[in-house]
Amino acid sequence: MYDIVIIGSGPAGLSSAIYAQRAGLKAVVVEKNYLGTGQISESERVDNYPGLYGENGFDLGEKFRSHAESLGTEFIEGEAVKISKNATDYSIELDNGNSLETHTVIYAVGTERRKLQVEGEKEFSGRGVSYCAVCDAAFYKDKITAVAGGGDTALGDAALLSKFAKKVYLIHRRDKFRANKTLQQKVENISNVEILLNSQIKKINGSNKVESITVDKNGAETEIKVDGVFVAVGSVPNSAILKDLVEVDNNGYIVANEDGVTSANGIFVAGDVRTKKLRQVVTAVSDGANCVLSAEDYLEKIK
Repeated sequence: MYDIVIIGSGPAGLSSAIYAQRAGLKAVVVEKNYLGTGQISESERVDNYPGLYGENGFDLGEKFRSHAESLGTEFIEGEAVKISKNATDYSIELDNGNSLETHTVIYAVGTERRKLQVEGEKEFSGRGVSYCAVCDAAFYKDKITAVAGGGDTALGDAALLSKFAKKVYLIHRRDKFRANKTLQQKVENISNVEILLNSQIKKINGSNKVESITVDKNGAETEIKVDGVFVAVGSVPNSAILKDLVEVDNNGYIVANEDGVTSANGIFVAGDVRTKKLRQVVTAVSDGANCVLSAEDYLEKIK
């Protein structure tokens, strides 16, 4: 029987692990991907984590993990597929058939990429359609690319791609971006980035790979030749296995404040999967620490 099972090994989960070890609690981290560190590993550069300005996202994630490992954190590879309540405790079933018993759960699985849901997107995924510019930008040297989205990720992707591609179309359905002002100014000053506002990709075209996109701008459709399409239109919370146990909002995010306390006793939530205004590494790390404190308080009451 564990005191805490931490589901997810991104910054929120690893922060929980560090604080759980320091508190002397019997804890384990369940990770879907072997030696995973979450979506931070896909970031080329992190400029907003205090004290580590300009750190590569992969390296920062590795530092988080090494910190947790150095304290003796136990890791189990597997995907949690079901969480069941047993009196005051919980059973967690993994996709490999194993199960874990625990007094509390810290759920820190984050989100997954939202899809455009247009014709050609699924067909050309991996053949010109990508959801990770950090992973694939180098494949588009001297080619033409398009980025769909208007937040920090989309503009960051456009800036990164501009270093490789000869042309980048930044396509956003609204009349202004949601990204931070500094990033907006940076992208607006990049000569090979063309910004298309009030525009949407309606179709991705090609034979064996992406060859063009059909773009709707204020009701008028235009075909633009591109070699690759990078989708950065937000994320969907990975909250499905908890939907019958905890309260979620209309978008599927688990309802909780900074203390991570959910509507279910003994289940705490950290990171991007919870309701919050700012989803960044620094807030995920804070969530992880707060969840352990909340779990400690709960454990004192039931033991």
